[in-house]
Amino acid sequence: DISIVMKIRILATSDVHGMDMPYRYSDLKPCNHGFLKLEGVIRKYRNEHTILIDNGDILEGSPLLSYYYKHDDGYKDHLMCELINEMRYDFVNIGNHDLNYGIKVLNKYLDHIDARCINGNLLYSGKSIGNQITIKEIDGVRIAIVGAVTHYLTNWEKEINLKGIDVMDAFEYMSKTVRMIKDNHLADVIIGVYHGGFERDLETGELTEDDTGENQAYRMVKEIEGLDILITGHQHRSIATKCFNTYVTQTAYNASEIAFIEFDTDTKEADVRLLNADSDDYHISSRISDIEEKTEKWLDETVGEVIDADLKVNDEINARIHKHPVITFINKVTLDASGADLAGNALFNGAVGFNKSITMRDIVSTYIYPNTIVVYEVNGRILKEYLEKSAEYFAIKDEKIDVDESYIYPKPQHYNYDMVDGIDYTIKVSNPKGHRITEIKYHGKSVEDEDIFTLALSNYRSGGGGNFFMFKGCKKVKDIQTDMVTLISEYLLREKKVTLNHYENIKVIK
Repeated sequence: DISIVMKIRILATSDVHGMDMPYRYSDLKPCNHGFLKLEGVIRKYRNEHTILIDNGDILEGSPLLSYYYKHDDGYKDHLMCELINEMRYDFVNIGNHDLNYGIKVLNKYLDHIDARCINGNLLYSGKSIGNQITIKEIDGVRIAIVGAVTHYLTNWEKEINLKGIDVMDAFEYMSKTVRMIKDNHLADVIIGVYHGGFERDLETGELTEDDTGENQAYRMVKEIEGLDILITGHQHRSIATKCFNTYVTQTAYNASEIAFIEFDTDTKEADVRLLNADSDDYHISSRISDIEEKTEKWLDETVGEVIDADLKVNDEINARIHKHPVITFINKVTLDASGADLAGNALFNGAVGFNKSITMRDIVSTYIYPNTIVVYEVNGRILKEYLEKSAEYFAIKDEKIDVDESYIYPKPQHYNYDMVDGIDYTIKVSNPKGHRITEIKYHGKSVEDEDIFTLALSNYRSGGGGNFFMFKGCKKVKDIQTDMVTLISEYLLREKKVTLNHYENIKVIK
């Protein structure tokens, strides 16, 4: 029995994605996001019974980190260590994007933070990267913290980064570990920290996505007995509620929110809410200030220009319905680097496009992931499957072409609509899914099932990201390990002035 009635307080971030500064890198507009804006919030709400946790996806995603990774040989520890240590985090979990730069980078981060890593289902060379069970005692109350990451990451991550890596099923790991804690009476309170999200609607229990195992949080709270709190992430949703017998949270990305949970250890009731990153009471360390200044100079470097097209994105949806020239350009770079017949790329969420004189700021604000290129040999049938899957992105709403709801809720997934160059094709949105591609032509000739092509894709897509599984049995022709930001910048530096010859090779019709 707990002899002292008390309340423990948990503050939790997730999906920070390397965002430290309180402004947008694309245009330097001030924003309520970034670690600095959270600093004062954490100070305000922290007390002697507080546990501060980060739930992963911290090592990838910002222009600041793009600059850092190009110059990291000059730094003994990882840039994000500075803030994790300054803000006195107690525990950290690992997210899927934290492996994007390989195990060496992840270890550089983990080896220099004062916080303990709580992840137990990610193994390297047969050993858990973090603690399988962490027990923290506050005034006689034993709190168990169990961390896991979605095991689905193996479907997206580059093969080179998975060497020596194994990931246990997140649900099975969480279930087994919580059961062991309960059976052995190791703790009075059990907190799950899961870098994964909810696969079902929290109120109705209906599936909100394909049940692939990428997100298992609903199953966790429904089936795992004794889980008092479950801190989730990965989907970038804003959630603070109770589901079944478990209090659950999830925060939006880029450090724009922090989860607040005050848990009464006697009644097992909790005050659970999200706090906005809106504090101006922050300071910046000299190290962060120095690298930020260098980042800004790097971002403003002009690398080249496209002379016959406007590459600025003003309307994202229209840019997908009518393939935007910026995608033609990214596909052009992909084809140049790969030598493939065809290339497919997506316009990412929030992409701003390029100015006439293209800077590094334009590039990293539009191509925000450290993706590389994989080239497959595909036949006409596989190509059509690929295009049909992409075509599921659209729907007819109020007699107009719009975005299918499944690409908006529960998580915006506009990055799962690819636009392909090298062919001409038509998407008829009013047709049933799987039957929307009405025409495909290659050099003016209709594509047949047995025709063979080389197709260049991002490593994310080639690995099945977005449930594009049609490439599993295809022959891999090339695996280009240089990231796309580097390929784009090097192409522009080499060509200086690019003629795009853009045209709408994709017809999206009702």
